[in-house]
Amino acid sequence: QVALQESGGGSVQTGGSLRLSCKAYGLPTSQTCMGWFRQRPGEEREGVANIKSGGTIYYSDAVKGRFTISRDNAANTVYLQMDSVEPGDTAMYFCVAAGGGGTYFANCRFGNWGQGTQVTVAS
Repeated sequence: QVALQESGGGSVQTGGSLRLSCKAYGLPTSQTCMGWFRQRPGEEREGVANIKSGGTIYYSDAVKGRFTISRDNAANTVYLQMDSVEPGDTAMYFCVAAGGGGTYFANCRFGNWGQGTQVTVAS
């Protein structure tokens, strides 16, 4: 059974940094398209970044140049380094893994979702 456990959310000042972690169980991150979505207050969920099994990375325009997705295959963990954060980055962030159909984002279809971790950026 697949489980994704996020951590690292919290409050941060504008311009600051935060690193989110996602520990995956039941699937190998090295062989799975992994990613991050977010849901801002009152809005639909949106894809933020993903990393494919071959290493190709995609970022949404909203975070390109500020966020970095990476993975540690030995730890079966995916990270989202968030730098130069802005109030518009305030959202619930979800770790996602491909499989079982689901939501399409940047050539991957994500059917496995974590519970989410809240990020709040203070102005």
